[in-house]
Amino acid sequence: MELPSPVLQPLDLWLAWASALCCHPIAIAFQIQGCVIYLCLAAGWIYNSMIRSQELRRIHEGEAAGNALAFLYPNVEDLEHSVQEKLPSVSVVMPLKGVGEHNLSNWRSQVLSMYGGQLEFLFVVESMDDPAYQFVSLLINELEGQIDAKVLVAGHSTTCSQKIHNQLAGVDAMHKDSKYVFFLDDDVQLCPGTIGALVAHMEKYPEIFVLTGYPFDIPSGSLGSYCIYEYHMPCSIGFATGGCGRTFFLWGGCMMMHAQDFRTDRYGMVTGLREGGYSDDMTLAAVAGANGRMISSPERAVFFHPLAANLSFSRYWNYLRKQTIVLETYNTTFNFWMNRGLFSVHCWLSWSFVFPYVTTLVHLVVALRAFVSTSFDSFPSCSLILASCVVGSTLVELCSLRHLSKVVINLCNVLSPATPHVSIQSYNFFMVFIATVVDNFLYPVSAIYSHVFQHIDWAGVQYWLQNGKICQIQRGERRWKVIESPKTGWSTQEVDCTLIGKASFWTLITDTFLPHQNGSKKAN
Repeated sequence: MELPSPVLQPLDLWLAWASALCCHPIAIAFQIQGCVIYLCLAAGWIYNSMIRSQELRRIHEGEAAGNALAFLYPNVEDLEHSVQEKLPSVSVVMPLKGVGEHNLSNWRSQVLSMYGGQLEFLFVVESMDDPAYQFVSLLINELEGQIDAKVLVAGHSTTCSQKIHNQLAGVDAMHKDSKYVFFLDDDVQLCPGTIGALVAHMEKYPEIFVLTGYPFDIPSGSLGSYCIYEYHMPCSIGFATGGCGRTFFLWGGCMMMHAQDFRTDRYGMVTGLREGGYSDDMTLAAVAGANGRMISSPERAVFFHPLAANLSFSRYWNYLRKQTIVLETYNTTFNFWMNRGLFSVHCWLSWSFVFPYVTTLVHLVVALRAFVSTSFDSFPSCSLILASCVVGSTLVELCSLRHLSKVVINLCNVLSPATPHVSIQSYNFFMVFIATVVDNFLYPVSAIYSHVFQHIDWAGVQYWLQNGKICQIQRGERRWKVIESPKTGWSTQEVDCTLIGKASFWTLITDTFLPHQNGSKKAN
């Protein structure tokens, strides 16, 4: 009989204990729950791919019927001049901050739209010192006479996030005859027919409050880029509405709305954005939910989102923090409970996603130890069954994700025939699997961190939240407190800055939990 060495005895004892723990009925229930989550994701991605495939098939059928421009309009009669000249006018508002690796090509794809109606582009920057100001000005000069575009300088935000401040500045400057306002981020590649498709959808279904789309990430190869890709893909299921389907998901990077709703401050949404607003999409989604209004997403509203080649893990972490901090914002009691529910459900599902992989690793290590040493007999019979279930459901999940990715890539390639085509072969699905584990493990960590500290650094500007709204803003060494007054409304007051430069973990702790005697300096 083979006796275990003294060195291996403690390890064998630990493995026997871990194996027994992973085969406890409660642990088994959590592993089964994880497998159900994987299969539900797979089912959602298969459904999403069916919705996108239907649109791809319609385009191919139109081309086969002789409509060479089916990627713009499914119905060839819509291309007639008499139809195009009656199209409603649209103002495209694009808040900018800095210049990234793909911004120039993205801006070019956005302004060179093949929309036949009146179209104006409003690029909005914080100041003329922003590098984006110079580059956009050069682009507008290059395309002079081809597009109606201008650059607006919005100035510093004082009572809301800089993005919302820029968006509202664009709304104030849009043409008085614009029927629709289209908010667009600068990090997506717009298809030539996107604006036309969105307008056609809004005209067909005027009851829609917000029409939205979704980005499809093109990872650069780094783990951080794959984590962002993995973060977006589960959410994409909610955007596969088809026709006039309703969703409560809303992406701030693509939102078309009725311009009159902003002119009249319908439902107080402009006030809610301007007075302490941090997240444009979460605020508008809450307004839609509270007033029973519809959010929808047409099949064509999906865009390539190329990620930077130098996207480090720290940049991914900051991106994740920006996603989780929005759950701390709210305008109404309905909005508060909705975000608390999303916080709880997402955290539960994320760690429930990761847990089966931890137990599967234990099962496999125990099996290997039992195979190597005949003296190790603490090997429950259910171990390999549970591990096989996790591995099998994971493979089904990854295969469905790959299929959806392939369908969306083909759709985006068809919708943008003049741009270089993307291939599914550039995606590393082993990295995708690693990213699913990393991202789902870190999401609750980021969400809890955001809940405790109520702070975020967004593009060099630091924001603090209180009661669901921005309460302090810091730029460089200057810091302002947002003040709400029943008589004078919302304003800011500069205070002594005890947090100089970039926030660290320790300064956040002291800033969150220790009282400060911030003397007021001057009101703005």
